Amino acid sequence: MNYILIGLPGSGKSTVGVMLAKYIGYGFMDADLAIQAQEKKLLSEIIEEKGTEGFIEVENRVLSQIVVDRCVIATGGSAIYSGEAMQHLKESGKCIYLKMSYEEMEKRLGGTFRRRGVVLRNGSSSHNMYEERVPLYEKYADITIDEQDLTAEQTLVKLLQIIQN
Repeated sequence: MNYILIGLPGSGKSTVGVMLAKYIGYGFMDADLAIQAQEKKLLSEIIEEKGTEGFIEVENRVLSQIVVDRCVIATGGSAIYSGEAMQHLKESGKCIYLKMSYEEMEKRLGGTFRRRGVVLRNGSSSHNMYEERVPLYEKYADITIDEQDLTAEQTLVKLLQIIQN
C-alpha cells in the first residue's frame, strides 16, 4: 500500500512525505520530479510550452503510469485536476490531504507561484486557485490533516497517529 499526499502548493507534501517515508520505511517519490525527468524540462517550462491544459495532460499521463508499492508519493498541487491519475493513485493506497488556509499558503509561497511551476487556470489569481482546488482535495482525500499552526514535524506526528491506528 502507498500513501499519496495531496494539497496546495507549499503545504509540505514533499517535506512531510520524505519524513513519513523515512519513519515508516517506505520509498519516496516526488511526482513533480518524475514529470520533469520524463519530459526533460522544468515544470515552469512545460507550462509555458504546452499551456495549463497541456501540462495537466502530461501530469495525468505520468501519474497514471506510476506503479509502486510501499511508497509515499508527493503529488503536485494540480494532480487533482487529473481524474484518471487520481483514480489510479487511490487504487494503490490512501490519499492524505495536507490542508491549510489561503492565508497560510500566501505566507509560505509569497510571490513564488510562477517560479515553482504552479498551475493557474486562465490566468486566475492564487485565491481563485485556492477556491477551485479545495473541494477537489476534499473529494479525493481518505485522510485530512489540518496543518493550521503546525510545523512539518507536528504534521508528521499527527499523520502517524492517524495511520498507525
